[in-house]
Amino acid sequence: MKRRAFLAVAVLTPGCLDYFEENGEDLREPENLVIVYDELVRDDPGTEDERVYVWGVVRNEGERELSYVEIRATFLDEEGEELDTVIENVEDVTSGEEWEFEIEFPDFGERAAEVAEYELEPATSV
Repeated sequence: MKRRAFLAVAVLTPGCLDYFEENGEDLREPENLVIVYDELVRDDPGTEDERVYVWGVVRNEGERELSYVEIRATFLDEEGEELDTVIENVEDVTSGEEWEFEIEFPDFGERAAEVAEYELEPATSV
């Protein structure tokens, strides 16, 4: 539902998607961004309310403030096949600062139960 709302706004706002396309090139591999801790968390396993998310902590170990930090979580099944990818972000992470993140798999119940592993990929923009 939220995706549809965003697309409706993007269609009604000319040039909105151009911003994302142009600025997407500014994202880069993090030099001093470290994932300090991460784990897969499962709530209400075996029920139709089963929920899966990755909880973790990221630290800016560089000497400069980062204007944008992004963590991409790719959720995988037991065979290593991709189920979905979700992105969480924050702005203005100063040097030495830690940021807690929670990236939730978008489905519940049986589909969430399929999640066996995940991969994290950080990106930054200065």
